[in-house]
Amino acid sequence: MSVTDSPAVRRVGRIALIAWAVFGFIFLFTPIVVTVIYSFNEPTGKYNYIWNKFSLAAWKDPFKYPELTNSLVYSLKVAFVVTLIATVLGTLMGMAMVKYKFRAKGVLGAVIVLPLTMPEVVMGFSLLTLFVTLNWSRGFVTIIIAQVMFSVSYVATTVRARIRGFDWRLEEASADLGAGPVRTFTKITLPLIAPGVLAAAMLTFALSLDDFIITYLNSGLDNTFPIEIWNLKRSRVPTQINVFSTSLLVISVLMALLVIWQGRRRQRALDGAASASTGIGTHGLAAG
Repeated sequence: MSVTDSPAVRRVGRIALIAWAVFGFIFLFTPIVVTVIYSFNEPTGKYNYIWNKFSLAAWKDPFKYPELTNSLVYSLKVAFVVTLIATVLGTLMGMAMVKYKFRAKGVLGAVIVLPLTMPEVVMGFSLLTLFVTLNWSRGFVTIIIAQVMFSVSYVATTVRARIRGFDWRLEEASADLGAGPVRTFTKITLPLIAPGVLAAAMLTFALSLDDFIITYLNSGLDNTFPIEIWNLKRSRVPTQINVFSTSLLVISVLMALLVIWQGRRRQRALDGAASASTGIGTHGLAAG
């Protein structure tokens, strides 16, 4: 037995791995915890940087600053439109990459991955140059186009990974039974890939709300929530920023838990149906 195979070494390695994982979680979630805690702070001045005392004042009056509220509503509108467009386009692209074989498939795969590896400032300036060249007024439309440009890649990659092991013979069986392409997609394909599509949509929504650099370069005079926070920080940092951030965090967590619960419920239903069909088949063989 070598030294690396001894129980003591394996135990030390396991403890070190657990400790490193715990450190990673602490490193990742500490800023989130601080944001939540400081939503209950009553700062002494205009900046919510130093803890003073516990207070619910910001939670009782979250809409105290209209410009902050308006920017959040504007960001939610942008995120909804971007999520809708990017999810549809990205899902179709992901399905095409897996289902069909064509000559430019490798090139298309590289193009899909490119926005994920390109620095945001490069993409932002490229789109800004395009809009200026076309003499487009920058605002809601240009923000949508800019965010869809990189969101589609996340959706296509997520859906592509989800349906990589999809059994396309199910679609063939549906067609043999007389179902048309639309009915086959809505009744067979979409329900099976729905978890991946939903996960991609949630990721796109979060990325849209969070994006700053690309949106900042192509927003013109319109301010999304991150841009408004950037502008406000020069004069004040109100606690309401933490309140809105905490609220979005809670909603996101609840939605994620709902998706997980629905996925497990669906999996239990599928397992039950499979067990029932297996039992019927076994009973039929026994009777025969």
